[in-house]
Amino acid sequence: MTTGASTPPPSSRPRRSKVLRFLPMGVAAWLVLEIWLLMVVAGAASGLAVFLLLVAGFVLGSVVIKRAGRRAFRALSETLQQQQSGVPPQGGTNSEGNGLMMLGGLLLMLPGLISDALGLLLLIPPVQKALGRYAERTFERKMREVSSGGLGDAFQQARIHRPDGKVVQGEVIRDAEPRGYQEDAGSRPPLTG
Repeated sequence: MTTGASTPPPSSRPRRSKVLRFLPMGVAAWLVLEIWLLMVVAGAASGLAVFLLLVAGFVLGSVVIKRAGRRAFRALSETLQQQQSGVPPQGGTNSEGNGLMMLGGLLLMLPGLISDALGLLLLIPPVQKALGRYAERTFERKMREVSSGGLGDAFQQARIHRPDGKVVQGEVIRDAEPRGYQEDAGSRPPLTG
């Protein structure tokens, strides 16, 4: 049994978000810009200077990632020790910036001057705090949107794909027990014909 929900036209496809639509083009443009900038710097200085910049970025990025990983591990072990001893965990550990610090280290390790500049920018504490607050607000807003819609709406949007490609929206309603059937050992379901 289905509800009276209207079915979308067969030619309509689910829309991709703008970010997903333009992401491949943005990555390609970023790569072309990185290569162009490396060529400009190599022309102005020398190929050796560009090579040394790339190696320095890789080494600095690996040091940053290692340091952030150690900080995160230390905060985790302190929290576990506090929980085992029965002491409530304190919020004094500065582990919020570890994710952004690791991302900054990863950007430093990528070959390119733009990624190096973005990686260095992510290592600045005020930038980390501002991005952390922005990400937290965005996450909370998305969670409110999901909770206001509820999971019932997600199940309401279930779709059945038929072999001919048509999509039928609806929901399945099942009875607790089939009609006319009893659980006696000698009884059988009624024959319908």
